[in-house]
Amino acid sequence: MTTVVLIRHGRSTANADGVLAGRAEGVELDDVGREQAYRLGDLLADAAITASYRSPSLRCQQTATLLGQPDAEVLPGLDECDYGSWTNRKLMELSGEPLWSTIQKEPSSVSFPEGEAMLDMRARAVDAISTIRARHEEGTVVVVSHGDVIKSILSDALAQNFDDFQRLNVAPASVSIVNYGHERPFVICMNANSDVAALLAAPAAPTVGGGDVSPTDNE
Repeated sequence: MTTVVLIRHGRSTANADGVLAGRAEGVELDDVGREQAYRLGDLLADAAITASYRSPSLRCQQTATLLGQPDAEVLPGLDECDYGSWTNRKLMELSGEPLWSTIQKEPSSVSFPEGEAMLDMRARAVDAISTIRARHEEGTVVVVSHGDVIKSILSDALAQNFDDFQRLNVAPASVSIVNYGHERPFVICMNANSDVAALLAAPAAPTVGGGDVSPTDNE
């Protein structure tokens, strides 16, 4: 059995500013995000980690380093969704676009302008997990990635219709755990962190596919 620990990067400067970062370069963790990553390291201190992987993004590199996995291997399939021309735009502005409603209701039909189809994002994310499972048939593997990517992996593990993946919430610096057995995956927890009170105080809100920006991200 392979245990996969899915970790979303800590809060970034783009999260704090209400900007959809996507694959924009140079987006770093802010002070809150750094502290979140340190706390994740404390949570994982006693875990027997077999291997670790991360998205190519700087904010995932920083998160992996701060939580104690500086040598996490880059796996391109874990990269953020390519939001195309939506990249670096304000969330409030994007919420007025006609495509916004479709993203919330039927993400399987969405391709971002000059960017990636959401179904393609899901396929590469699930393939990345398959690669990890093949390399590590036993043990515990840490994966540091992004909200939409982790939601896609969880949606697949739950055998969920992709158009329902907006029912899931993955906050910055949250932990989700999936045990991949020989017959089926078992979802152990989703969107957990050390501060349960904060999770209870911040219910999920509509996002760009659950991407890098939502009102609940601005902790």
